[in-house]
Amino acid sequence: MLQEVFYWVFNMSIAATITGVIVMLIRLITKIPRRFTVFLWAIPFLRMTIPLGLSSPYSLMSLLSRITTKTIVVYQPTDDMSLSMTNFVMVADSYFPVTYKVNLLENIFNIASVIWVIVFMAITLMLAVIYLTTLHEMKDAKHLHDNIYLSDKITSPAVYGIIKPRIILPTFYVDKDIDLILLHEKMHIRRADNLWRVLVLLIVSAHWFNPLCWVFFKLFLTDIELSCDECVLLKLGDNHSKEYALSLLESKQSANVFTSAFGGAKIKTRIENILSFKKITWISLILFLTLLTAIFYVLLTNAG
Repeated sequence: MLQEVFYWVFNMSIAATITGVIVMLIRLITKIPRRFTVFLWAIPFLRMTIPLGLSSPYSLMSLLSRITTKTIVVYQPTDDMSLSMTNFVMVADSYFPVTYKVNLLENIFNIASVIWVIVFMAITLMLAVIYLTTLHEMKDAKHLHDNIYLSDKITSPAVYGIIKPRIILPTFYVDKDIDLILLHEKMHIRRADNLWRVLVLLIVSAHWFNPLCWVFFKLFLTDIELSCDECVLLKLGDNHSKEYALSLLESKQSANVFTSAFGGAKIKTRIENILSFKKITWISLILFLTLLTAIFYVLLTNAG
């Protein structure tokens, strides 16, 4: 049973790699705002999580199926619609349960599946310890007002926690103008960014053997900060971009993956994105949404 799970996890990881690389290339198009491209990261992370997908002749997997992949139909209620799984490895004779072409392959997947689950459980335990330790260290933070606290244990403002998130500022920020900083952190809370961080980190941990999945996670964290900056500027107006960039320039970077920090991504990249920010027209909005919908359809469906 365990080796069957790992067989499909391995296939999902390959699909996630293909779609994730495409997302990496799309995000290089600077004309597309990061508040739109950040949603594209849902594609590889869903590929890492869900083995099933709707079949479509217009899927990227339909093109790949001519070369290397095999589609396994799981459920077909009608002639025009079916749920399928994409098989990149193609070393099995049957799939429910998985039976391999040679005994050696079965032994390899048996051993690999045990190593996979042990490392995954170890990573999950380590992350849980780090998360709980981080929250415990912030318990002695001094309450300022509302859900805002001060602490001398951090160097950059950040949001801590998921269920009842708290904005914690460094103690030396007490005499600073923190209005823009608080606006940024409150935007993180409104968007539930800490929740998405934790969920994606757990998903990537299940694919620890795939180095590109960790690259996708890092880029996703960067895009979270860039998109949050854009959402703040949408609220403020682009005439405040220089003021907002200056407040960011005075902050320091944070290395905690569990917190949404004001200095949480590359400062230079964020400042460049802030200074080049412009509101888009309704026509551009419709075009971007149409493009995103088409990309989701092509990359999330299986060969049909």
